[in-house]
Amino acid sequence: MTIDLKTVDIKPQRLTYAHVAKFIGEGKAPSRYQEGTLGAQSEANFHYRPTWDPEHELFDASRTAIRMSNWYALRDPRQFYYASWTMTRARQQDAMEANFEFAESRGMIELIPEDVSKLALDVLTPLRHVAWGANMNNSQICATGYGTAFTAPAMFHAMDNLGVAQYLTRVALILEGPERLDLAKVAWLTDPAWQSLRRYIEDTLVVQDPVELFAAQNVALDGLLYPLIYSAFVDDHIALKGGSTVAMLTAFMSDWFDESSRWIDAVVKTMVAESEDNKALLMHWVRNWEELAATALLPVAEMAMPQTGRGALDDARQQLRTRLGKCGLVL
Repeated sequence: MTIDLKTVDIKPQRLTYAHVAKFIGEGKAPSRYQEGTLGAQSEANFHYRPTWDPEHELFDASRTAIRMSNWYALRDPRQFYYASWTMTRARQQDAMEANFEFAESRGMIELIPEDVSKLALDVLTPLRHVAWGANMNNSQICATGYGTAFTAPAMFHAMDNLGVAQYLTRVALILEGPERLDLAKVAWLTDPAWQSLRRYIEDTLVVQDPVELFAAQNVALDGLLYPLIYSAFVDDHIALKGGSTVAMLTAFMSDWFDESSRWIDAVVKTMVAESEDNKALLMHWVRNWEELAATALLPVAEMAMPQTGRGALDDARQQLRTRLGKCGLVL
């Protein structure tokens, strides 16, 4: 008895869903990111307008003054959809867990000078509230924005900010204890150094246009805050005074900012390239919110680095201007 083994090539009738093929063309196999993003925005059969905003549909591109002929052009260069985002963050979580375990097991916490530890906590712990505000703002962008390519990364960004708040909480607990969280809350509510930044956060919570909110939170505030705090303050100030452990325990923030900036810059660049009206409006929004953010961060910078804070903030502003210039916005 002879058995002949043969291979049969079965060609699929189609490579993806029709709503994805509309964007990438027939006969092309999509990436997981494309299949999970393109054409996923609900566009019809809403049945009723929301009672809390009867002037708009449930999902409505007119909620922003920015106009796009194709909202799916705002693609994430990181190619994040839910699975790839969670796998990336899981790997980073493992690395951060190793950092915390190493710092505790080797007694590195006790080696930080007391005055350095206090200064680090005075500056870092109230930023839990800033990260929480960023979480709420990006949740709002997801809720009122349009197009999955724009709103899905905003939701990932919201949860990333929740992670930042949790890491800051953990740093406070490991360096001092639960009482530090109460002190930080009091400082956030009453300390003059934090009131301008607190007002900025509370003002952004009521911004209605999702793209303006994106500009206020993700472009202007975060674009100044992260280089100022996690580069100039933690890496260049605290670490050099014997607080390198603090830099290790906040490593996620610097890495995350560098990574997420790619998405933010891609969104700005694509919107600017769409039309001169978009460019003018974004220029107005970013210029206004960047000035307000710099004013709000100045007291924090001077509290954190009395001799060099203003210069560090100026450097952060220049870095942001350089980033935006590459996106087509010259402030």
